[in-house]
Amino acid sequence: MEFFAADRRGNDFDFRLSIFCRRVYNQGIKSRWRSFLLWRKSSKEEFFMEQLRSLSALLDYAKQITAAKGPKCIAVAKADDPGLFEAMEDARKAGIARFTLTGERAKIEAAAKAAGADLADYNVIECSASEAEMAIKAVTEVSSGKADIYMKGQLHTANFLRGMLNKEVGLRRGKNTISHCFFHHIKGYDHLFFVTDAAFNMYPDVAQKADIIRNAVQLAHSFGIECPKVACLAAVEEVNPDMPATLDAAALTAMNNRKQIKGCIVDGPFALDNAVSEKSAQIKGIDSPVAGKADILLAPNIEAGNALFKAIVYFSENETAGLIIGAAAPIVLTSRADSPRTKLLSVAAAVVFADSLKK
Repeated sequence: MEFFAADRRGNDFDFRLSIFCRRVYNQGIKSRWRSFLLWRKSSKEEFFMEQLRSLSALLDYAKQITAAKGPKCIAVAKADDPGLFEAMEDARKAGIARFTLTGERAKIEAAAKAAGADLADYNVIECSASEAEMAIKAVTEVSSGKADIYMKGQLHTANFLRGMLNKEVGLRRGKNTISHCFFHHIKGYDHLFFVTDAAFNMYPDVAQKADIIRNAVQLAHSFGIECPKVACLAAVEEVNPDMPATLDAAALTAMNNRKQIKGCIVDGPFALDNAVSEKSAQIKGIDSPVAGKADILLAPNIEAGNALFKAIVYFSENETAGLIIGAAAPIVLTSRADSPRTKLLSVAAAVVFADSLKK
């Protein structure tokens, strides 16, 4: 394998860092040229990037974006948790984010002190003890354009989401279904898996599932996956009139074939094994471009999605992160049980996605 570094200057482009890779095989020569970083010499900089195959690569890409364009601003509702401050400090020191915090200043100061953070590095908006007010003030920062990302702090999820859905200052985008997507780097695989929806929509119908797919596909595109493969999960891989999930999968596949769902390949129903294992798909005689190669796993309902997500995390200790998508801006909704690393990776994903939404 040979590596070439090139620096080309022209009227329209300025290649500050462009690394190309050529692979030479024994039988014939196959060349694959990869440009990892490119920015346009204009007021609006653009990145062209290869598919992100790990969450570490995602974090590196967020750093590349913000090194050129500056850190994204994240509005955090009720930011008085020391564990949250640890993740915010990681993101701030990595240069990918700056933060506006809402809440009671005394409690925020105590949390910052417990985490060893200097509150002078943060913008604080003083609020009363009302969680609803904290959520509204944080989401207003985003809807007004002062911040790029809305993030949950130490408030009840219901109050956080009410802020997001507020009719006057919230982030709902028309009638589009808002959904949640987890993404994982699973040991033994060379790409990321997206699991949706495991946290937001309980029993989505076909129309909602179509929106959930569209949301996840948009996120996958921002991660450099040009045409993600979507597997509609069920208990079996055959359409069964007595199993609604299989009927939904068949309908979604038809919608994709008729260009009602674009930018991806949708197929199903799939049992989990033949969605992620080419060997299992071959044994069962399933001929599909998605079989064994899925990028996005569409759960039939929240129970299946949540169980799958937690099995991935807790049985094998795989890295994970997640976002609420389908709104006017990325939304970071983490759990108190999440590690600082998971929170940092979720912030990095929000930074990458926020950048793609503005292109």
